[in-house]
Amino acid sequence: MDSNMQKDSHRTISWVSYILHLIVAISAIIPGAQVGPVLLVVALVIDLVKKGDVREPWMASHFEYRIRTVLWAAVLYAVTFPLWFLFFFPGWLAWCGISVWFLYRIVLGMVRLNAERSMAEVDEGK
Repeated sequence: MDSNMQKDSHRTISWVSYILHLIVAISAIIPGAQVGPVLLVVALVIDLVKKGDVREPWMASHFEYRIRTVLWAAVLYAVTFPLWFLFFFPGWLAWCGISVWFLYRIVLGMVRLNAERSMAEVDEGK
C-alpha cells in the first residue's frame, strides 16, 4: 500500500476511534444514555490492533493517547466506584468529573488530529 493511502487509512481509523470515544464521553454525562462500555471496548480494540501499523510519530501518538486515556478513565471509575455504595452524591460527582475530563481529552485529541499535531506535546505540557 502506498504511504499516502496508508496515512489516510490510519487517519480514518483514528477518526472512527475518536468518534466512538466521543459518543462514550457524551453518553457518560447524559443520565440514562449509557452506551459506553461496548463502544469503548470496540474503540480500545481498534486502537490496540492498529497502533503497531502506524509509522508516523505524530499519528502513533494519537493511538497511544487514546489507549492511555481509556486506561486512566477505567482506573479512575474503578477507584471511585465504592462511593456509589457509600454516598450517592459523591459517587455521582466523581463520575461526572471523570466524564468531563474524558470528554475534554477526546475533543483535544480530535482538534489536534485535524491539525496533524502530535499528542506527545500535550503529555509533555507544550
